[in-house]
Amino acid sequence: MAGTRVHVVSDVHGNAKDLARAGEGADALICLGDLVLFLDYRDHARGIFPDLFGAEAATRVVELRTARRFEEARAFQRTLWAGIDRESALEEAVRRQYAELFAAFPTPTYATYGNVDVPRLWPEYARPGTTVLDGTRTEIGGRVFGFVGGGLPSPMRTPYEIPEEEYAAKIEALGEVDVLCTHIPPQVPELLYDTVARRFERGSSALLDAIHRTRPRYALFGHVHQPLARRMRIGATECVNVGHFAGTGKPWALTW
Repeated sequence: MAGTRVHVVSDVHGNAKDLARAGEGADALICLGDLVLFLDYRDHARGIFPDLFGAEAATRVVELRTARRFEEARAFQRTLWAGIDRESALEEAVRRQYAELFAAFPTPTYATYGNVDVPRLWPEYARPGTTVLDGTRTEIGGRVFGFVGGGLPSPMRTPYEIPEEEYAAKIEALGEVDVLCTHIPPQVPELLYDTVARRFERGSSALLDAIHRTRPRYALFGHVHQPLARRMRIGATECVNVGHFAGTGKPWALTW
């Protein structure tokens, strides 16, 4: 099929307003995860954490994490959570965000999980017209797209981090695809360094190996909000960070 246009977003982090328009003019929308907004590193008043504990507490956590003082950040958060049913409070907040965000998805949408998402809740909110993929493939406009969601273990201890072996198995299960869609980038320093958070995020060496081995036309991902490099060619593959949609409100377009 000629003249296909797909819009791709990642790291939506609560931006339902722009998400509702992200599919305009496209044949399909692809979402590479991180729908939930827990803590905004630029606006400390936005997200689940400041809603519960205030912007001042959020600023303190951001400062500690940016300084890589992760244990101190966790200890500070434990004092805030004392006497609160953490699991129930978080799930209620995530559910409120999911209800709004999944309602904003256009038809058709193809989505996979980010590292801050809660996969077990997605079946309750994904409506007809939204296809959830993780370790599986689909065809759009005559091209094969493979999807792998989630992230790898990190000091942040986000909700959907999986062991490297499990992640590698999902990459392997895809086989050869035209477009490789993941939440996290391949293990390349320039694609992993966040210039605002001032740290390297986790990337996947299994994903990088698959790019070298299977040579997809594109490898699309997000996760790193302000990367040192947004695009890079690895062999035959154009690697693209499709952007921090929460901040830009604009999808990345792929046409063929």
